[in-house]
This record gives sequence, C-alpha cells and structure tokens, in this order.
Amino acid sequence: MNVLMWLKRDLRLHDHPALTLAAGLGPVLPVYIVEPELWAQHDAAARHWGFIAESLQALRADSAALGLTLAIRTGDAVEVLARLCARHGISRIISHEETGNLWSFARDRRVAAWARDQGIDWIEVPQSGVIRRLPSRDGWQARRDGFMAGPVLLLPQGLRGVDGVEAGPIPTARALRLAEDRCPHRQRGGRDEGLGLLDSFLSQRGERYRAAMSSPETGERACSRLSPHFAFGTLSIREAVQATAARQATRPGGQWGGALSSFQSRLAWRDHFMQKLEDQPTIETDCLSQAAEALRPRIPDASRLAAWASGETGLPFLDACMRYLVATGWLNFRMRAMVMATASYHLWLDWRATGPVLARLFADYEPGIHWPQVQMQSGVTAINTPRIYNPVKQGLEQDPNGVFTRRWLPELASVPDAFLQEPWKWPGFATLAGRRYPEPIIDPAAAQRAARDAVWALRRAPGHKDEASAIADRHASRSARRFSPARSGGKARPSAQLSFEL
Repeated sequence: MNVLMWLKRDLRLHDHPALTLAAGLGPVLPVYIVEPELWAQHDAAARHWGFIAESLQALRADSAALGLTLAIRTGDAVEVLARLCARHGISRIISHEETGNLWSFARDRRVAAWARDQGIDWIEVPQSGVIRRLPSRDGWQARRDGFMAGPVLLLPQGLRGVDGVEAGPIPTARALRLAEDRCPHRQRGGRDEGLGLLDSFLSQRGERYRAAMSSPETGERACSRLSPHFAFGTLSIREAVQATAARQATRPGGQWGGALSSFQSRLAWRDHFMQKLEDQPTIETDCLSQAAEALRPRIPDASRLAAWASGETGLPFLDACMRYLVATGWLNFRMRAMVMATASYHLWLDWRATGPVLARLFADYEPGIHWPQVQMQSGVTAINTPRIYNPVKQGLEQDPNGVFTRRWLPELASVPDAFLQEPWKWPGFATLAGRRYPEPIIDPAAAQRAARDAVWALRRAPGHKDEASAIADRHASRSARRFSPARSGGKARPSAQLSFEL
C-alpha cells in the first residue's frame, strides 16, 4: 500500500527516521507542502524561503536518483493531503514530529482531526532529542543522549516510489507574496552545502571555536555555520553529534579538545531550548513569568524599534551588528544575545515587538530556540539572571581594532579609534551628527541603570521565588555539569555560553 511521507523541517534522505519507517510499509510518496498562510505569518521572510527552495531543488535531485518523485504542492495542508491521498490510494501518512510556531501547531491539530475523520493513519516519529508529551524534565538528558547514540540511519534498501506522480513547481518568493528581502550574503541551502560546512568545521575551521566565537569578526569563520541546515533539516543533529564524537576520538591536539567539547555542549543546548517550546508552545506569545507581562509597554516606541531594526540607533557596535545581520542572515551567538538584550533593556522594547524582527532576519530561524532565547535575553523568564549587555563595552571588547564596526558603518571612517564606540564624545562629532550618522537615541548608561532597577524590582516582588521555582521545575535543566543554568534555590545560574547559533 502506498505511503505518503510529509516533509517539513527535514529536507534530507539520510538519517531520516520517517523515511526509514515509510520504506518498510510500501511505495513512498515524499511530499513538501508550501503553505501560503504559513508564509504570511509575522516570523516568515523571503530569506528563509530562499534557503528552503534551494534545499528542495537539491532534495528533488537526490530523490530522483533513488527512484522517488518529490511532490511539491502549494496550498492548505489538509486540502493538499486529502487530494493526494484520494488520487494515490493512500491511507497512511508518515512525518517527523515538528516543534514549530503556534501556527504550525494549530495546523497539525487540524491535520490530525481530518486524518481521524477520514480513517487516515498519521504516524509522527521523533528526529531529534526533543521529546513530545514529556511528563517531567527529570531524566530528559539521558533520553536525549540515548537518541543521539543510536545508529545514524542509512538510506533504506529496496526503496520504491509511487507511480504517476507529478513533481510540481517550486514557487518563488514573489509568488508567495513575500516582501523583498535583499540578503546578498545569505548561506545557500542544500545538503551538500551542509556536509561541506560540517567537514571544514571539524577538520579545519573549528579549532579556534571556543576562543573566537564571541566576536562577529572571528566567529564568522570559527563558528560551524550549520544552524540553517539544522533548522530546515538538510542535516540531522545526530549526524553532527556522531561526526564530532568521531573527531574527538582521534584526540586531535592544539585547541581542538576544548573546541569540540564546547560544540557538543551547544548541540545539546539546542535540544534543551527546543524542548521548552515543545512543552509550552505559548512561549511564543506569553512571558514565562506572568509578573513580567506588565514590565514593558506592549505598544513599542515605533521610532526606537525602527532605528534598532535598521542599525540607526547611534550606538555603533549595535548598529554594525544589525546591518551585518540584515546583509548576511547570520550573527554569532554573543552578538545575538547583545542585540536582543539592548533592545529589551536600553531601548525598553517588548520582546514581542523585537522577536519577530529578528526571526525574519535570522536565516537560520528555529522557533524552538528563538522564542525561549528571546524571552531569556529580555529578563522575563524568572529563572535566568538578567544579563544587561553594555553595547559600548561589547564593541570595545569584541571589536578592539574597530575593523568590524568600520566595515558596516563606513560613515564613521573619520572618527578616531579612541572615539569609535562612543562617537558623540568626539569633538568632531558635529560633522556627522544628524547628517551622516545619528546621535544616540538613548543615553546608554542612564538607560542601563533604569532597566536594572526595574527588572530587579520585579524580582524582589512578593511571589517571585514561588513563581521561579515552578518555572524551573518545568523547564530548567537538571544537569549542572552540562547546562550552566542549573537549578539552585529556584534560580538559574547565569551562563556565559548562551547561544542562538552554533
């Protein structure tokens, strides 16, 4: 009997539990559904679709080599699945479990209801260390590590395709009515691109990973750059975990030992954060700490939001990072935390206004990482110690020679090095202010003091400890060895290794 394999964030054929299961049940029809309503959501952007479209093109070629026709259909998931099942005599659908945004969560509920009504057997299987319907975080790490230690699945033997399937076109971003999104330095999609990055990271680029990851200048090469491939599934996390373990087993010298260990920790961190959204999908819309709902105005200051998003705040290192992100779709882990924290603390913008902006800018946007991290960097989780990054200090530390800042803010070429991160203190700033580069839209020192006072007042309020303890019971890691925000008296210790990106 024919089996439909519904692809989502798993655009590969290797180490694909859903494909392995489907291949043992009958001829397989792989399907990717382009859902216009999904691409109309506030977190969607053309740069995401560009990566996916390239990955689909590569996957279509790989599938054809195995005798499979990758069907691409545009429309509502229930309607598309109903037509395909009727046309090809399908009564069983296989897919991976997805930890997506609230829209995809609601869509999956609709698909499940339709499948039950029609007598269609829809089987969802895990593809990572994220565990659906997890009763407690106790023992989660062992289960996650057990999955990662399992065999990397090879291409199934005797794979058969369904006859008479039309491939269907891959639509353009314009056809999906996505806004123009110039991202000239975006990473390209496709499994071969991901495999090349994994190989170069483990054999060459990764040795300085631990030392170089914090700066956007050095992190561009030293970081793995695998995050979009994980986000859209051209590579599996298990493949990366085991390839890294194999490299560790060779006992390479130099700085490799610490670098590979740190990378493994971040791969585990990735599943840890995704588990939070899996356990509580409303993290996308509601503060983990209910008391934090009134911390900032829900309607943001529009001028501040626009200045931050476009890199025009008058704070050079922050602006350079935002402009770099607009052009590349990527930013190293510390700077992701800094741009979010500065928006939340110094500019006092609600995370529900800034989070979607970054979601659209990150070419590697992964809802399960993004929304828990956005909340954490905004100080609304109750369990993570607030980290109020000083954007001036970060610029001095992470770009001491000013190379990165000057590259992305060429209008500051005439500013002496000593004043680059605080150009308003330069006697010649009048030649720039308001004409070539804006004056700072806030006083960074005063804004930081006000934010610290407000956030810590919230934490001293009655009931905070009880709320923090309840949130920690549900979401905090149980491992002090691997995960630095281990529970301690209902609080989480601050981490110096918080990561949006690997």
